[in-house]
Amino acid sequence: MARKITVDEGRAALAAVAAAETPARAELATAVRYLLQLLAEKAPGNSVEVRVPPFGAVQAIEGPRHTRGTPPNVVETDARTWIALATGAESWTDATAAGRILASGTRADLTPVLPLRP
Repeated sequence: MARKITVDEGRAALAAVAAAETPARAELATAVRYLLQLLAEKAPGNSVEVRVPPFGAVQAIEGPRHTRGTPPNVVETDARTWIALATGAESWTDATAAGRILASGTRADLTPVLPLRP
């Protein structure tokens, strides 16, 4: 199991990413993983897989558990879009309309749980 990212580490990574035009890969990875961790804590479950390649993925949202093959409910986006969604800098509707979110399945709308406000 991956080590839990502390609040201080997560906030430091988010601040570093926000301050840099081109953030360091390690800071970007930590910020993404921290926000995925917060999502899993805020909306525990196994019905939606949220992917932010290449940095991480979590299963969240209550509902039917998926155990094999491609999950029926998948959300995939890039690191910068995920950070913007999770922090409230961008809305789900705007990111979806711009084509920066790939979502499939009836439960793949994260609007009810975003932003996370870390």
